[in-house]
Amino acid sequence: MNRDHLKGGIRHLRGRIKTAAGAVRGRAGDQLDGAYDQAAGAAQYAYGEARDTVRDLRYGGEHLVEEGRARFRDVSERGHALADEALERGQRYRERAVRHGRTLAARADENRGATLALVASVAFGLGWLARPTR
Repeated sequence: MNRDHLKGGIRHLRGRIKTAAGAVRGRAGDQLDGAYDQAAGAAQYAYGEARDTVRDLRYGGEHLVEEGRARFRDVSERGHALADEALERGQRYRERAVRHGRTLAARADENRGATLALVASVAFGLGWLARPTR
């Protein structure tokens, strides 16, 4: 509750009293003043309500923004950690593949005759499997 709530409520109540007193006395001017105060008090009270609502919405919005930022930071940190881990794994696999490839190439170079026979037999086997059947 803010001061506009309080002042608006009091003014509205004062306007109701003026209107009732004007009706009892038979004075139309007092009734009119009372009705004016009632309307002005209701408007001021409504303004106070709107201020409270805006304040609450602002607080809620700020809270949601902070929560969103915190979640984004968490996701971002996790994402960076996962990306770093994936990069490290990729580098390890690449190093292993290069090492194995060099080892295989060195062995093939040391045993040229056996490598040539192996390649020829694999090529013959694949050609035989891929031949058209009659």
